[in-house]
Amino acid sequence: VQLQASGGGLVQAGGSLRLSCAASGRTFGNYAVGWFRQAPGKKREFAAAISWNGVSTLYTDSVKGRFTISRDKASTTVYLQMNGLKPEDTAVYYCAAGPEYGLREDEYDYWGQGTQVTVSS
Repeated sequence: VQLQASGGGLVQAGGSLRLSCAASGRTFGNYAVGWFRQAPGKKREFAAAISWNGVSTLYTDSVKGRFTISRDKASTTVYLQMNGLKPEDTAVYYCAAGPEYGLREDEYDYWGQGTQVTVSS
C-alpha cells in the first residue's frame, strides 16, 4: 500500500489545518490508520489513530480535544483535522497503515512520506 500525505503548511498559533492521507490506487480496506509526528531534534511520536471501520479512535494526550481523525465512507482517505494549533505541534506528520490499531510504530506496515506542519507563535 502506497500512502500519500498532504495538507501541511504554515499557520499561526490558534489556526487550523486538515491533513489527508490517501491510499494510492486502492482503499484502506481493513487497515487501521495512524498519524505520527516528528519535531526537529526529537523522536517520532504517536498523534492519533483510527480503526479499520472508523468506530474507534486514539489520541495522544497533548492533542485530545484539538485534533480529530476520521476516514471517508469509501475508505480511500483518512483525515486529521487539527484545530487550536500550537507552536509545539510543529513537526513532520506521517500517516501509516497496518492491520493493528494502536499507538506503536511497529503496529503499522506502510508509511507515507510526511507533510510539514509549521505553527508560528
